[in-house]
Amino acid sequence: CLATLVIMLVGDTYTLINYVSFINYLCYGVTIIGLIVLRWKKPKIFRPIKVNLLIPITYLAFWAFLLIFSLYSEPVVCGVGLIIILTGVPVFFLGVYWRNKPKCVNRLIESVTCWGQKLCFVVYPQGGVAEEE
Repeated sequence: CLATLVIMLVGDTYTLINYVSFINYLCYGVTIIGLIVLRWKKPKIFRPIKVNLLIPITYLAFWAFLLIFSLYSEPVVCGVGLIIILTGVPVFFLGVYWRNKPKCVNRLIESVTCWGQKLCFVVYPQGGVAEEE
């Protein structure tokens, strides 16, 4: 949310579209690389849809061209896009990887989560309590 607010302060729609498109292309390419790695390392797992490997390899060739061209033509925008992605790394380590958090940190995370759920109207129902009609 904070990164989105900072990006909104830029005010230039063209730059915002470039940030988002670079991030999207990067994530799509990493997903396709994951598909190829799983096909190579775990060929026997169940796949509801199996695609010929020529399709993702061809996609990766175009993906690499687009990414290299983007990095060459607008390195600052791509750098900002990478920084936006990397802002999630500390959040991951503080929220997910760090298992033995102090109780005050857990309470803070729970209160921020509850506040965010109420703000966005996405509160999950609590188990064990019957809803009143």
